[in-house]
Amino acid sequence: MSCEQDFLDKGPEEDLTLDEVFAERQYAESFLTSAYFNLPEMMNPADWPARNPFTGASDEMEITYKGAYAHLLNSGAWNSDYTVPDIWGFNYEGIRKLNIFLDNVHKVPLVQGFTEEDRQRWIGEATFLRAFYHFFIMRIHGPIPIMNRTWGVDEEFDAIRRQPLEEVVNFIAQECDKAAQTLPMRNTGPMVGRATKAAAVALKARVLLYAASPLYNENVPAEFRALKNDDGTLLFPQAYKPEKWNAAAQAAKEAIDMVEGGGYTLYKAANNDPVTSYLELFMRNWNDEVLFARNLGFYGHFERQANPLSHGGFSILCPTQEHVDAYQMANGESPILGYNPDGSPNINPNSGYTEQGFSTTAHPKGYYPTDVSNMYVNREPRFYANISFSGSMWKGRRLEFWNTGLDGRSRGGSDYNISGYLMRKMVDPNSVTFQDRFALRSWIFFRVGELYLNYAEALNEAQGPVADVYTYVNRIRERAGLPGLPAGLSKEQMRERIRHERRIELAFEAHRYFDTRRWKIAENIDNKPIHGMNILAGNNLKDPAFYNRVIIENRVFQAPKHYLWPLQIAEINKNFELVQNPGW
Repeated sequence: MSCEQDFLDKGPEEDLTLDEVFAERQYAESFLTSAYFNLPEMMNPADWPARNPFTGASDEMEITYKGAYAHLLNSGAWNSDYTVPDIWGFNYEGIRKLNIFLDNVHKVPLVQGFTEEDRQRWIGEATFLRAFYHFFIMRIHGPIPIMNRTWGVDEEFDAIRRQPLEEVVNFIAQECDKAAQTLPMRNTGPMVGRATKAAAVALKARVLLYAASPLYNENVPAEFRALKNDDGTLLFPQAYKPEKWNAAAQAAKEAIDMVEGGGYTLYKAANNDPVTSYLELFMRNWNDEVLFARNLGFYGHFERQANPLSHGGFSILCPTQEHVDAYQMANGESPILGYNPDGSPNINPNSGYTEQGFSTTAHPKGYYPTDVSNMYVNREPRFYANISFSGSMWKGRRLEFWNTGLDGRSRGGSDYNISGYLMRKMVDPNSVTFQDRFALRSWIFFRVGELYLNYAEALNEAQGPVADVYTYVNRIRERAGLPGLPAGLSKEQMRERIRHERRIELAFEAHRYFDTRRWKIAENIDNKPIHGMNILAGNNLKDPAFYNRVIIENRVFQAPKHYLWPLQIAEINKNFELVQNPGW
Protein backbone atom coordinates (compact mmCIF):
# COMPACT_ATOMS: atom_id res chain seq x y z
CA MET A 1 0.00 0.00 0.00
CA SER A 2 3.02 2.31 0.20
CA CYS A 3 5.06 1.38 -2.84
CA GLU A 4 2.87 3.26 -5.28
CA GLN A 5 2.47 6.35 -3.08
CA ASP A 6 4.56 9.50 -3.39
CA PHE A 7 3.79 10.96 0.03
CA LEU A 8 7.50 11.05 0.87
CA ASP A 9 8.25 13.10 -2.23
CA LYS A 10 8.42 16.69 -1.02
CA GLY A 11 7.95 19.90 -2.94
CA PRO A 12 10.74 22.45 -3.31
CA GLU A 13 9.37 24.66 -0.50
CA GLU A 14 8.97 21.98 2.16
CA ASP A 15 12.60 21.63 3.27
CA LEU A 16 14.29 25.02 3.11
CA THR A 17 17.63 25.84 4.67
CA LEU A 18 17.98 29.06 6.64
CA ASP A 19 19.98 30.56 3.82
CA GLU A 20 17.15 29.77 1.43
CA VAL A 21 14.52 31.16 3.80
CA PHE A 22 16.31 34.47 4.17
CA ALA A 23 17.12 34.73 0.49
CA GLU A 24 13.44 35.44 -0.22
CA ARG A 25 11.38 38.25 1.28
CA GLN A 26 8.21 36.15 1.42
CA TYR A 27 9.85 33.26 3.26
CA ALA A 28 11.61 35.58 5.71
CA GLU A 29 8.39 37.38 6.54
CA SER A 30 6.63 34.05 7.08
CA PHE A 31 9.40 33.10 9.51
CA LEU A 32 8.79 36.28 11.50
CA THR A 33 5.04 35.74 11.37
CA SER A 34 5.49 32.28 12.86
CA ALA A 35 6.94 33.89 16.00
CA TYR A 36 3.62 35.67 16.61
CA PHE A 37 2.10 32.23 17.17
CA ASN A 38 3.78 32.21 20.58
CA LEU A 39 1.61 35.07 21.81
CA PRO A 40 -0.75 33.33 24.26
CA GLU A 41 -4.48 33.39 23.51
CA MET A 42 -5.33 34.31 27.12
CA MET A 43 -9.06 34.96 26.67
CA ASN A 44 -10.24 31.54 27.85
CA PRO A 45 -8.80 30.96 31.35
CA ALA A 46 -10.26 27.45 31.60
CA ASP A 47 -8.09 25.76 28.96
CA TRP A 48 -4.34 25.32 29.28
CA PRO A 49 -3.49 26.14 25.62
CA ALA A 50 -4.62 29.72 26.35
CA ARG A 51 -1.84 29.83 28.98
CA ASN A 52 -3.92 31.88 31.38
CA PRO A 53 -4.49 30.02 34.64
CA PHE A 54 -4.15 33.40 36.33
CA THR A 55 -7.73 34.68 36.18
CA GLY A 56 -9.09 31.51 37.79
CA ALA A 57 -6.28 31.54 40.36
CA SER A 58 -7.09 35.05 41.55
CA ASP A 59 -9.94 36.13 43.80
CA GLU A 60 -11.83 37.26 40.69
CA MET A 61 -13.11 33.90 39.52
CA GLU A 62 -13.85 30.27 40.21
CA ILE A 63 -13.78 27.98 37.18
CA THR A 64 -16.19 25.05 37.26
CA TYR A 65 -14.35 22.95 34.67
CA LYS A 66 -12.31 20.48 36.72
CA GLY A 67 -9.50 20.29 34.20
CA ALA A 68 -8.51 23.94 34.64
CA TYR A 69 -4.95 24.29 35.92
CA ALA A 70 -6.11 27.08 38.22
CA HIS A 71 -7.55 24.45 40.59
CA LEU A 72 -4.06 23.15 41.35
CA LEU A 73 -2.85 26.68 42.06
CA ASN A 74 -5.81 27.38 44.35
CA SER A 75 -5.44 24.17 46.33
CA GLY A 76 -1.67 24.36 46.68
CA ALA A 77 -1.38 20.98 44.95
CA TRP A 78 0.92 22.13 42.14
CA ASN A 79 4.58 21.20 41.99
CA SER A 80 7.61 21.42 39.72
CA ASP A 81 6.71 18.26 37.79
CA TYR A 82 4.25 19.87 35.39
CA THR A 83 4.10 20.12 31.63
CA VAL A 84 1.03 22.30 31.12
CA PRO A 85 0.65 25.15 30.82
CA ASP A 86 4.24 25.20 29.55
CA ILE A 87 4.83 28.93 29.74
CA TRP A 88 8.63 28.53 30.05
CA GLY A 89 9.09 26.27 27.04
CA PHE A 90 6.47 27.94 24.86
CA ASN A 91 7.98 31.40 25.27
CA TYR A 92 11.58 30.26 24.92
CA GLU A 93 10.49 28.54 21.71
CA GLY A 94 9.29 31.92 20.48
CA ILE A 95 12.50 33.58 21.66
CA ARG A 96 14.58 31.05 19.71
CA LYS A 97 12.62 31.79 16.54
CA LEU A 98 13.23 35.49 17.03
CA ASN A 99 16.94 35.05 17.71
CA ILE A 100 17.31 33.06 14.50
CA PHE A 101 15.38 35.73 12.65
CA LEU A 102 17.51 38.57 14.03
CA ASP A 103 20.69 36.66 13.17
CA ASN A 104 19.63 36.27 9.55
CA VAL A 105 17.34 39.15 8.59
CA HIS A 106 20.27 41.14 7.18
CA LYS A 107 20.53 38.51 4.41
CA VAL A 108 17.16 39.38 2.87
CA PRO A 109 17.89 41.20 -0.40
CA LEU A 110 16.45 44.63 -1.05
CA VAL A 111 14.04 44.32 -3.94
CA GLN A 112 11.02 46.22 -5.20
CA GLY A 113 8.48 46.21 -2.40
CA PHE A 114 11.07 45.58 0.32
CA THR A 115 13.18 48.49 1.52
CA GLU A 116 15.70 48.99 4.28
CA GLU A 117 12.91 50.73 6.21
CA ASP A 118 10.88 47.50 5.96
CA ARG A 119 13.84 45.51 7.29
CA GLN A 120 14.20 47.86 10.26
CA ARG A 121 10.48 47.52 11.00
CA TRP A 122 10.88 43.73 11.02
CA ILE A 123 13.82 44.06 13.40
CA GLY A 124 11.68 46.25 15.65
CA GLU A 125 8.87 43.67 15.65
CA ALA A 126 11.24 40.83 16.51
CA THR A 127 12.98 42.88 19.20
CA PHE A 128 9.66 43.75 20.86
CA LEU A 129 8.35 40.18 20.73
CA ARG A 130 11.58 38.81 22.20
CA ALA A 131 11.31 41.28 25.08
CA PHE A 132 7.62 40.44 25.57
CA TYR A 133 8.30 36.71 25.73
CA HIS A 134 11.01 37.30 28.33
CA PHE A 135 8.44 39.27 30.32
CA PHE A 136 5.92 36.42 30.21
CA ILE A 137 8.51 34.08 31.74
CA MET A 138 9.83 36.63 34.23
CA ARG A 139 6.46 37.51 35.69
CA ILE A 140 5.92 33.97 36.98
CA HIS A 141 9.49 32.80 37.61
CA GLY A 142 11.35 35.98 38.59
CA PRO A 143 15.03 35.87 37.55
CA ILE A 144 15.43 33.93 34.29
CA PRO A 145 18.09 33.26 31.66
CA ILE A 146 18.36 36.11 29.17
CA MET A 147 18.43 34.48 25.74
CA ASN A 148 19.56 37.29 23.45
CA ARG A 149 21.36 35.12 20.91
CA THR A 150 20.94 31.83 19.12
CA TRP A 151 22.42 28.77 20.80
CA GLY A 152 23.67 25.95 18.63
CA VAL A 153 22.90 22.33 19.40
CA ASP A 154 26.63 21.66 19.84
CA GLU A 155 27.00 24.24 22.64
CA GLU A 156 27.13 23.41 26.34
CA PHE A 157 23.72 24.28 27.71
CA ASP A 158 24.90 24.11 31.30
CA ALA A 159 26.53 27.47 30.59
CA ILE A 160 23.00 28.95 30.72
CA ARG A 161 22.27 30.54 34.08
CA ARG A 162 19.43 32.55 35.57
CA GLN A 163 20.28 36.24 35.44
CA PRO A 164 19.65 38.68 38.31
CA LEU A 165 16.15 40.12 38.19
CA GLU A 166 17.37 43.67 37.72
CA GLU A 167 19.36 42.60 34.64
CA VAL A 168 16.29 40.89 33.20
CA VAL A 169 14.17 44.00 33.76
CA ASN A 170 16.83 46.26 32.24
CA PHE A 171 17.14 43.97 29.24
CA ILE A 172 13.38 44.07 28.58
CA ALA A 173 13.23 47.85 29.02
CA GLN A 174 16.23 48.46 26.76
CA GLU A 175 14.84 46.15 24.09
CA CYS A 176 11.60 48.12 24.19
CA ASP A 177 13.56 51.32 23.63
CA LYS A 178 15.30 49.79 20.62
CA ALA A 179 12.08 48.43 19.16
CA ALA A 180 10.30 51.76 19.57
CA GLN A 181 12.88 53.49 17.39
CA THR A 182 11.92 51.58 14.24
CA LEU A 183 8.26 50.66 14.77
CA PRO A 184 5.28 52.72 13.59
CA MET A 185 3.01 54.15 16.28
CA ARG A 186 0.08 52.14 14.93
CA ASN A 187 -0.78 49.81 12.07
CA THR A 188 -3.67 49.73 9.64
CA GLY A 189 -5.08 47.28 7.12
CA PRO A 190 -3.29 43.91 6.87
CA MET A 191 -0.61 45.09 9.32
CA VAL A 192 -3.08 45.26 12.22
CA GLY A 193 -1.97 42.82 14.90
CA ARG A 194 1.74 43.36 14.40
CA ALA A 195 3.97 45.11 16.92
CA THR A 196 3.99 48.90 17.19
CA LYS A 197 5.81 51.65 19.05
CA ALA A 198 2.72 51.91 21.27
CA ALA A 199 3.13 48.27 22.30
CA ALA A 200 6.84 48.72 23.03
CA VAL A 201 6.44 51.76 25.28
CA ALA A 202 3.51 50.12 27.09
CA LEU A 203 5.58 46.99 27.83
CA LYS A 204 8.43 49.12 29.17
CA ALA A 205 6.04 50.97 31.48
CA ARG A 206 4.60 47.71 32.80
CA VAL A 207 7.89 45.91 33.43
CA LEU A 208 9.32 48.92 35.29
CA LEU A 209 6.15 49.10 37.41
CA TYR A 210 6.60 45.44 38.34
CA ALA A 211 10.27 45.99 39.17
CA ALA A 212 9.43 48.88 41.52
CA SER A 213 6.75 46.91 43.38
CA PRO A 214 7.18 45.52 46.92
CA LEU A 215 7.78 41.86 45.98
CA TYR A 216 10.80 42.84 43.87
CA ASN A 217 11.93 46.00 45.63
CA GLU A 218 10.84 47.23 49.04
CA ASN A 219 9.67 44.01 50.64
CA VAL A 220 11.58 41.17 48.97
CA PRO A 221 11.22 37.96 51.02
CA ALA A 222 14.43 36.89 52.77
CA GLU A 223 14.30 33.54 50.99
CA PHE A 224 14.30 35.33 47.63
CA ARG A 225 17.16 37.65 48.62
CA ALA A 226 19.25 34.59 49.50
CA LEU A 227 18.72 32.88 46.14
CA LYS A 228 21.95 32.71 44.14
CA ASN A 229 23.68 30.85 41.34
CA ASP A 230 26.52 28.42 42.00
CA ASP A 231 29.05 31.21 41.39
CA GLY A 232 27.50 33.27 44.19
CA THR A 233 25.58 35.68 41.97
CA LEU A 234 22.54 36.89 43.93
CA LEU A 235 19.40 36.85 41.83
CA PHE A 236 17.09 39.27 43.68
CA PRO A 237 17.60 42.91 44.70
CA GLN A 238 19.18 43.28 48.12
CA ALA A 239 18.00 46.78 49.03
CA TYR A 240 15.02 49.02 48.46
CA LYS A 241 15.51 51.54 45.66
CA PRO A 242 12.77 54.18 45.75
CA GLU A 243 14.08 55.63 42.49
CA LYS A 244 12.55 52.64 40.71
CA TRP A 245 9.14 54.22 41.28
CA ASN A 246 10.37 57.41 39.59
CA ALA A 247 11.62 55.39 36.62
CA ALA A 248 8.29 53.58 36.35
CA ALA A 249 6.33 56.84 36.55
CA GLN A 250 8.53 58.49 33.93
CA ALA A 251 8.21 55.52 31.54
CA ALA A 252 4.42 55.46 31.94
CA LYS A 253 4.06 59.23 31.38
CA GLU A 254 6.30 59.11 28.32
CA ALA A 255 4.21 56.24 26.99
CA ILE A 256 0.96 58.14 27.62
CA ASP A 257 2.25 61.23 25.83
CA MET A 258 3.45 59.16 22.87
CA VAL A 259 0.30 57.12 22.39
CA GLU A 260 -2.05 60.06 22.88
CA GLY A 261 0.03 61.97 20.34
CA GLY A 262 -0.53 59.01 18.01
CA GLY A 263 -4.31 59.22 18.34
CA TYR A 264 -4.93 56.62 21.07
CA THR A 265 -7.47 57.51 23.74
CA LEU A 266 -9.90 56.03 26.25
CA TYR A 267 -12.70 54.43 24.28
CA LYS A 268 -16.17 55.94 24.66
CA ALA A 269 -19.35 54.83 22.94
CA ALA A 270 -21.24 57.18 20.66
CA ASN A 271 -23.98 57.60 23.28
CA ASN A 272 -21.37 58.14 26.04
CA ASP A 273 -23.17 55.64 28.25
CA PRO A 274 -20.62 54.11 30.67
CA VAL A 275 -21.96 50.56 30.38
CA THR A 276 -22.02 50.71 26.60
CA SER A 277 -18.55 52.26 26.52
CA TYR A 278 -17.07 49.53 28.68
CA LEU A 279 -18.82 46.72 26.80
CA GLU A 280 -17.83 48.00 23.38
CA LEU A 281 -14.22 48.48 24.44
CA PHE A 282 -13.85 44.68 24.33
CA MET A 283 -16.21 44.02 21.43
CA ARG A 284 -14.85 46.48 18.86
CA ASN A 285 -11.51 45.03 17.87
CA TRP A 286 -8.58 47.42 17.58
CA ASN A 287 -10.47 50.49 18.71
CA ASP A 288 -8.52 53.64 19.67
CA GLU A 289 -7.80 52.41 23.21
CA VAL A 290 -6.10 49.19 22.13
CA LEU A 291 -2.30 49.46 22.00
CA PHE A 292 -1.58 45.79 21.26
CA ALA A 293 -3.71 42.66 21.00
CA ARG A 294 -3.73 39.13 19.63
CA ASN A 295 -6.25 38.26 16.94
CA LEU A 296 -8.13 35.10 17.92
CA GLY A 297 -10.39 34.48 14.93
CA PHE A 298 -13.87 33.06 15.54
CA TYR A 299 -13.22 32.07 19.15
CA GLY A 300 -16.36 30.04 19.71
CA HIS A 301 -14.99 27.87 22.49
CA PHE A 302 -14.61 30.89 24.75
CA GLU A 303 -18.20 31.90 24.07
CA ARG A 304 -19.38 28.44 25.05
CA GLN A 305 -17.36 28.53 28.27
CA ALA A 306 -18.83 31.91 29.19
CA ASN A 307 -22.47 31.51 28.15
CA PRO A 308 -25.18 30.13 30.47
CA LEU A 309 -26.57 26.62 30.11
CA SER A 310 -29.84 27.66 28.53
CA HIS A 311 -27.96 29.43 25.74
CA GLY A 312 -25.90 26.37 24.87
CA GLY A 313 -22.98 27.40 27.06
CA PHE A 314 -21.09 25.64 29.83
CA SER A 315 -21.51 28.27 32.59
CA ILE A 316 -17.99 27.79 33.91
CA LEU A 317 -16.43 31.28 34.14
CA CYS A 318 -17.86 32.29 37.50
CA PRO A 319 -16.92 35.51 39.33
CA THR A 320 -16.61 35.14 43.09
CA GLN A 321 -18.76 36.91 45.66
CA GLU A 322 -15.63 38.73 46.81
CA HIS A 323 -15.20 40.20 43.35
CA VAL A 324 -18.89 41.13 43.11
CA ASP A 325 -18.67 42.85 46.49
CA ALA A 326 -15.76 44.99 45.29
CA TYR A 327 -17.86 47.01 42.83
CA GLN A 328 -18.86 50.36 44.25
CA MET A 329 -22.33 51.84 44.34
CA ALA A 330 -23.42 54.41 41.76
CA ASN A 331 -22.64 57.13 44.32
CA GLY A 332 -18.99 56.02 44.50
CA GLU A 333 -19.25 54.45 47.96
CA SER A 334 -18.00 50.92 48.61
CA PRO A 335 -20.88 48.67 49.74
CA ILE A 336 -18.72 46.29 51.79
CA LEU A 337 -16.08 47.47 54.27
CA GLY A 338 -14.81 44.03 55.22
CA TYR A 339 -15.90 40.63 56.46
CA ASN A 340 -16.63 39.02 59.81
CA PRO A 341 -14.95 35.76 60.82
CA ASP A 342 -18.00 33.81 59.58
CA GLY A 343 -17.70 35.40 56.13
CA SER A 344 -20.66 37.74 56.52
CA PRO A 345 -20.10 41.28 55.20
CA ASN A 346 -19.67 44.51 57.10
CA ILE A 347 -22.00 46.77 55.14
CA ASN A 348 -21.12 50.42 54.66
CA PRO A 349 -24.12 52.35 56.07
CA ASN A 350 -23.31 55.34 53.86
CA SER A 351 -23.46 53.38 50.63
CA GLY A 352 -27.18 52.67 50.35
CA TYR A 353 -26.42 48.97 49.84
CA THR A 354 -28.71 46.30 51.23
CA GLU A 355 -29.05 42.57 50.82
CA GLN A 356 -32.70 42.56 51.80
CA GLY A 357 -35.63 42.61 49.39
CA PHE A 358 -36.00 43.02 45.63
CA SER A 359 -36.22 45.96 43.25
CA THR A 360 -39.62 47.40 42.53
CA THR A 361 -38.46 49.60 39.64
CA ALA A 362 -36.14 48.98 36.71
CA HIS A 363 -33.02 51.04 36.09
CA PRO A 364 -33.89 53.99 33.81
CA LYS A 365 -31.17 52.97 31.33
CA GLY A 366 -32.02 49.30 31.47
CA TYR A 367 -29.03 48.17 33.54
CA TYR A 368 -31.37 45.87 35.49
CA PRO A 369 -35.11 45.03 35.43
CA THR A 370 -37.58 44.88 38.31
CA ASP A 371 -37.60 42.09 40.88
CA VAL A 372 -33.82 41.58 41.07
CA SER A 373 -32.18 41.30 44.47
CA ASN A 374 -31.35 44.66 46.01
CA MET A 375 -27.76 43.38 46.22
CA TYR A 376 -27.50 44.27 42.55
CA VAL A 377 -29.38 47.57 42.54
CA ASN A 378 -27.68 50.96 42.08
CA ARG A 379 -24.22 49.50 41.61
CA GLU A 380 -21.57 51.27 39.52
CA PRO A 381 -21.95 50.90 35.73
CA ARG A 382 -18.97 48.56 35.28
CA PHE A 383 -20.78 46.02 37.45
CA TYR A 384 -23.52 45.69 34.84
CA ALA A 385 -20.94 45.46 32.04
CA ASN A 386 -18.90 42.77 33.79
CA ILE A 387 -21.28 40.55 35.78
CA SER A 388 -24.28 38.42 34.88
CA PHE A 389 -26.45 37.77 37.96
CA SER A 390 -29.79 36.10 38.62
CA GLY A 391 -32.60 38.14 37.12
CA SER A 392 -30.33 40.16 34.82
CA MET A 393 -31.15 40.23 31.13
CA TRP A 394 -29.05 38.30 28.63
CA LYS A 395 -29.92 37.87 24.96
CA GLY A 396 -33.54 38.77 25.50
CA ARG A 397 -34.45 36.94 28.68
CA ARG A 398 -33.71 36.77 32.40
CA LEU A 399 -30.94 34.56 33.73
CA GLU A 400 -31.95 31.91 36.27
CA PHE A 401 -28.97 30.73 38.34
CA TRP A 402 -30.93 29.26 41.25
CA ASN A 403 -30.97 25.49 41.52
CA THR A 404 -34.11 24.72 39.53
CA GLY A 405 -33.76 27.66 37.13
CA LEU A 406 -33.04 27.26 33.43
CA ASP A 407 -29.38 28.05 34.13
CA GLY A 408 -29.21 26.33 37.51
CA ARG A 409 -27.14 23.47 38.90
CA SER A 410 -29.93 20.92 38.44
CA ARG A 411 -29.84 21.54 34.65
CA GLY A 412 -26.08 21.00 34.26
CA GLY A 413 -23.72 18.07 34.22
CA SER A 414 -20.09 18.33 35.25
CA ASP A 415 -19.99 21.98 34.14
CA TYR A 416 -22.31 24.47 35.82
CA ASN A 417 -22.40 27.88 37.42
CA ILE A 418 -20.82 27.40 40.85
CA SER A 419 -20.99 30.93 42.26
CA GLY A 420 -24.33 32.27 41.04
CA TYR A 421 -22.59 34.66 38.65
CA LEU A 422 -21.11 34.53 35.16
CA MET A 423 -18.53 36.78 33.59
CA ARG A 424 -20.18 39.16 31.11
CA LYS A 425 -17.12 41.21 30.18
CA MET A 426 -15.68 40.24 26.78
CA VAL A 427 -18.62 37.89 26.10
CA ASP A 428 -20.36 38.62 22.80
CA PRO A 429 -24.08 39.36 23.34
CA ASN A 430 -24.71 38.65 19.65
CA SER A 431 -23.17 35.19 19.50
CA VAL A 432 -25.49 32.22 18.95
CA THR A 433 -23.85 29.12 20.39
CA PHE A 434 -26.56 26.74 19.17
CA GLN A 435 -25.85 27.81 15.60
CA ASP A 436 -22.05 28.27 15.88
CA ARG A 437 -22.43 31.95 15.04
CA PHE A 438 -19.45 33.81 16.49
CA ALA A 439 -17.65 37.06 15.76
CA LEU A 440 -13.95 37.68 15.22
CA ARG A 441 -12.32 38.33 18.57
CA SER A 442 -9.04 39.62 19.97
CA TRP A 443 -7.30 39.57 23.36
CA ILE A 444 -6.01 42.95 24.51
CA PHE A 445 -2.49 42.88 26.00
CA PHE A 446 -2.07 46.65 26.43
CA ARG A 447 -4.57 49.49 26.45
CA VAL A 448 -4.66 53.13 27.41
CA GLY A 449 -6.67 52.53 30.59
CA GLU A 450 -3.93 50.35 32.03
CA LEU A 451 -1.28 52.94 31.18
CA TYR A 452 -3.22 55.60 33.12
CA LEU A 453 -3.38 53.36 36.19
CA ASN A 454 0.27 52.33 35.88
CA TYR A 455 1.28 55.98 35.86
CA ALA A 456 -0.99 56.92 38.76
CA GLU A 457 0.34 54.08 40.91
CA ALA A 458 4.00 54.75 40.22
CA LEU A 459 3.64 58.52 40.64
CA ASN A 460 1.78 58.16 43.93
CA GLU A 461 4.52 55.89 45.29
CA ALA A 462 7.22 58.28 44.07
CA GLN A 463 5.69 61.65 45.01
CA GLY A 464 2.45 61.05 46.85
CA PRO A 465 -1.07 62.02 45.63
CA VAL A 466 -0.03 64.96 43.43
CA ALA A 467 -2.38 66.45 40.84
CA ASP A 468 -1.50 64.03 38.02
CA VAL A 469 -2.40 61.05 40.21
CA TYR A 470 -5.92 62.41 40.62
CA THR A 471 -6.12 63.38 36.95
CA TYR A 472 -5.46 59.94 35.53
CA VAL A 473 -7.46 57.93 38.04
CA ASN A 474 -10.39 60.29 37.59
CA ARG A 475 -10.24 59.89 33.82
CA ILE A 476 -10.89 56.19 34.35
CA ARG A 477 -13.69 56.87 36.81
CA GLU A 478 -15.31 59.49 34.59
CA ARG A 479 -15.50 57.01 31.70
CA ALA A 480 -16.99 54.51 34.17
CA GLY A 481 -19.73 56.97 35.19
CA LEU A 482 -18.38 57.46 38.73
CA PRO A 483 -17.63 60.61 40.73
CA GLY A 484 -14.01 61.69 41.06
CA LEU A 485 -11.86 60.75 44.04
CA PRO A 486 -12.26 62.89 47.17
CA ALA A 487 -9.63 65.58 47.70
CA GLY A 488 -7.08 65.39 50.48
CA LEU A 489 -6.25 61.69 50.33
CA SER A 490 -3.00 60.58 51.94
CA LYS A 491 -0.44 58.54 50.03
CA GLU A 492 -1.64 55.38 51.75
CA GLN A 493 -5.31 56.16 51.09
CA MET A 494 -4.56 56.90 47.45
CA ARG A 495 -2.65 53.64 47.17
CA GLU A 496 -5.75 51.72 48.25
CA ARG A 497 -7.93 53.71 45.85
CA ILE A 498 -5.62 52.93 42.93
CA ARG A 499 -5.46 49.26 43.85
CA HIS A 500 -9.23 49.14 43.99
CA GLU A 501 -9.52 50.89 40.63
CA ARG A 502 -7.19 48.34 39.03
CA ARG A 503 -9.24 45.52 40.53
CA ILE A 504 -12.40 46.72 38.80
CA GLU A 505 -11.18 48.45 35.63
CA LEU A 506 -8.79 45.60 34.69
CA ALA A 507 -11.01 42.75 35.91
CA PHE A 508 -10.60 39.41 34.08
CA GLU A 509 -7.71 40.80 32.01
CA ALA A 510 -5.08 38.68 33.85
CA HIS A 511 -3.83 41.58 35.98
CA ARG A 512 -5.29 40.80 39.40
CA TYR A 513 -3.20 37.64 39.93
CA PHE A 514 0.04 39.53 39.30
CA ASP A 515 -1.05 42.67 41.12
CA THR A 516 -1.72 40.84 44.39
CA ARG A 517 1.65 39.14 44.10
CA ARG A 518 3.78 42.13 43.21
CA TRP A 519 2.05 44.08 46.01
CA LYS A 520 2.84 41.11 48.27
CA ILE A 521 -0.73 40.83 49.57
CA ALA A 522 -1.61 37.46 48.01
CA GLU A 523 -0.81 35.71 51.29
CA ASN A 524 -3.78 37.58 52.80
CA ILE A 525 -6.05 37.53 49.73
CA ASP A 526 -5.62 33.98 48.43
CA ASN A 527 -5.21 32.00 51.64
CA LYS A 528 -8.84 31.78 52.73
CA PRO A 529 -12.26 30.64 51.52
CA ILE A 530 -14.02 32.27 48.60
CA HIS A 531 -17.77 32.60 48.40
CA GLY A 532 -20.74 32.64 46.08
CA MET A 533 -24.51 32.43 46.23
CA ASN A 534 -26.21 29.23 47.41
CA ILE A 535 -26.68 27.61 44.00
CA LEU A 536 -28.13 24.42 45.52
CA ALA A 537 -31.15 26.32 46.82
CA GLY A 538 -33.99 28.33 45.38
CA ASN A 539 -37.07 27.63 43.29
CA ASN A 540 -37.70 31.06 41.80
CA LEU A 541 -36.13 34.46 41.25
CA LYS A 542 -37.25 35.89 44.58
CA ASP A 543 -36.56 32.82 46.71
CA PRO A 544 -34.34 34.19 49.54
CA ALA A 545 -32.71 30.78 50.03
CA PHE A 546 -30.55 31.37 46.95
CA TYR A 547 -29.22 34.75 48.13
CA ASN A 548 -27.09 33.43 50.97
CA ARG A 549 -23.30 33.43 50.93
CA VAL A 550 -21.71 30.00 50.97
CA ILE A 551 -18.12 28.82 50.69
CA ILE A 552 -17.37 27.48 47.23
CA GLU A 553 -13.66 26.77 47.72
CA ASN A 554 -11.04 26.83 50.46
CA ARG A 555 -7.91 28.25 48.89
CA VAL A 556 -4.30 27.74 49.90
CA PHE A 557 -1.37 30.14 49.57
CA GLN A 558 2.02 29.44 51.12
CA ALA A 559 4.24 32.48 51.46
CA PRO A 560 6.77 33.12 50.08
CA LYS A 561 6.74 29.89 48.06
CA HIS A 562 3.66 30.62 45.98
CA TYR A 563 4.67 34.13 45.00
CA LEU A 564 6.64 32.58 42.15
CA TRP A 565 6.25 29.48 40.05
CA PRO A 566 8.78 26.67 40.21
CA LEU A 567 11.07 25.98 37.32
CA GLN A 568 9.96 22.74 35.70
CA ILE A 569 11.96 19.83 37.05
CA ALA A 570 12.41 18.66 33.46
CA GLU A 571 14.29 21.89 32.71
CA ILE A 572 16.52 21.50 35.74
CA ASN A 573 17.24 17.88 34.76
CA LYS A 574 18.49 19.20 31.40
CA ASN A 575 20.64 21.84 33.06
CA PHE A 576 21.63 21.34 36.70
CA GLU A 577 22.97 24.91 36.82
CA LEU A 578 19.41 26.29 36.88
CA VAL A 579 18.71 26.92 40.56
CA GLN A 580 15.16 26.29 41.78
CA ASN A 581 12.93 28.94 43.33
CA PRO A 582 12.63 28.88 47.15
CA GLY A 583 10.23 26.32 48.60
CA TRP A 584 10.10 24.12 45.53
